[in-house]
Amino acid sequence: MTTTGLPGGAYRLGDLEVPRVGFGAMQLPGKGVFGPPRDRDEALAVLRTAYELGVRHIDTADFYGPHVSNELIREALAPYPDDLVIVTKVGSRRDAKGAWIPRREPEDLQAQVHDNLRSLGVDVLDVVNVRVGGGRDAHSAVPGTIAPEVEAVAELQQQGLVKHIGVSTVDVAQVAEARSIAPIVTVQNFYNVANRHDDAMIALLAEEDIAYVPYFPLGGFSPLQSGALDAVAARLGASPMQVAQAWLLQRSPNLLLIAGTSSVAHLRENVAGAALELPADAVAELDAIAG
Repeated sequence: MTTTGLPGGAYRLGDLEVPRVGFGAMQLPGKGVFGPPRDRDEALAVLRTAYELGVRHIDTADFYGPHVSNELIREALAPYPDDLVIVTKVGSRRDAKGAWIPRREPEDLQAQVHDNLRSLGVDVLDVVNVRVGGGRDAHSAVPGTIAPEVEAVAELQQQGLVKHIGVSTVDVAQVAEARSIAPIVTVQNFYNVANRHDDAMIALLAEEDIAYVPYFPLGGFSPLQSGALDAVAARLGASPMQVAQAWLLQRSPNLLLIAGTSSVAHLRENVAGAALELPADAVAELDAIAG
């Protein structure tokens, strides 16, 4: 891969190498991740600018919209450059009002893989994350076997439709179970400076050279935690999002960022902020806010 100049270096997803700073497409569709974008031209510009800035890892799903984020990616970036890695996910659908409907039956997961192939306009998907958790808060692991779900996607991997498999919203035991079925290149869970429940998992994955991709970098903060983050950001002359991302990059070398936005200006701010080097006292202060 050609060096892009983004901070944090690069990391491998199987045989695919990406900069640690990526882009999440979840905010490109309309309000509630449903329907068309408020400004289609701006959404397309965000994707093209991300690539121009060096982003080579785009995270998406056909149920964003539905279909909207994938179709925007296709319009903005196809024919896809050889160094672009598109990571998608399966495990949910949307109803007519935009509600999120868990759909993890093996046959439906396979149908969702084909949906992603069609909407992205590709013959093979780089990485498919199998999202199997959720729970009452929609982003917690739900203990139990995930073998049927992973096996369903692994079957399509054997058919050549999927290069690599990841899992999302899982616990340590489920990661081990998934790895007993197929090689796992990435784990995508809810994690940030205030929500540190996966610290031990991140360390285990780092030993195995498996990427950990946190989502909601500013999600689930209490007012006190937000205030502490804001104070550090103000002292460093940065935004809270920039500080939160910088903390993640410094947390462990296997963490990859996929912060998203529907604004070119915010995209540039996020990418620039990833280069922020947090001093030791700021890291210690941030570490102390974990719930």
